[in-house]
Amino acid sequence: MSVISYRQALHDALRSEMLRDEDVFLIGEEIGRFEGSYKITAGMLEEFGPKRVRDTPIAEEGFTGAAVGAAMLGLRPVVEIMTINFSLLALDQIVNHAAKIYGMFGGQARVPMVIRTPGGGGQQLGATHSQNIELYYAFVPGMKVVAPATPADAKALMLAAIRDDDPVLVLENLALYNTVGEVPDDIEPAEIGKAKVVRRGADITVVAYSRMAVVAMQAAEQLAAEGIDVEVVDLRSLRPLDRDTVIDSVRSTNCAVVLEDDWLTYGIGAEIAATISDGAFDWLDAPVRRVAMAEVPMPYAKSLELAALPSLEDAKTAIRETLDAVARRR
Repeated sequence: MSVISYRQALHDALRSEMLRDEDVFLIGEEIGRFEGSYKITAGMLEEFGPKRVRDTPIAEEGFTGAAVGAAMLGLRPVVEIMTINFSLLALDQIVNHAAKIYGMFGGQARVPMVIRTPGGGGQQLGATHSQNIELYYAFVPGMKVVAPATPADAKALMLAAIRDDDPVLVLENLALYNTVGEVPDDIEPAEIGKAKVVRRGADITVVAYSRMAVVAMQAAEQLAAEGIDVEVVDLRSLRPLDRDTVIDSVRSTNCAVVLEDDWLTYGIGAEIAATISDGAFDWLDAPVRRVAMAEVPMPYAKSLELAALPSLEDAKTAIRETLDAVARRR
């Protein structure tokens, strides 16, 4: 067992897969000589050479499309898009090609590619560089979307994504890169499409993913001092979505709060709330509460940015208010 950063876990996963399979290669902007904007690919060019670590022009549609073609011909490209905001420039290649080729051609061609990209606010990067738009891709059949919250899951889900025969988007939150945690030295690929109950509790279920799964754990630990026993479900995968784990948890606690870093309207949280309504309605003692960011383009000013993002205090308040509602009904 090693204690490493989320950043290092991603690096180690990429390196181990490149050593294991010579068909795996990296492609993206400034990933070689500059070693990536967030240094995930540090040392890769020197170790594997320019054939397998491909620096590209600033042309997301072009190099993502090239990766689609390479995957169709049997390679396993890992595309780094500098931020998820820039993936919009490659939306046609991702949504209309990578996600659809297997279905459109009756399984005669597959697209085993990974798109790894960071998102999220809190870094004062402005409205066009601070979005969480994973919903765009989780919405699309044919795509798989994973959102690891811990270094262990970052490594395990990246291993799984590279070995998967379908296109997988790996969402990395900028705020998580420097977080640290235990990672087994012999970690196996995770199961894409499987959520994890990361904390057992009896009073209330909190469902979250990516950065907000970390916030959920912090809230649970602090509320334990108040005698509140919180169960935390980390989705880990947004498509496929593990509805059963969420429903089973809510049936055991009888109430739920959903946390997300995205906008509230039409968000991942709305899908989770609908899932709970469909599968656990008769078990609910209070309406499902949702915590999300403000419905505004992300402000640049630090004070306004922090006000727009969902916080630890927001999460704790939603949990307390939900339990208060349960107590009033009883």
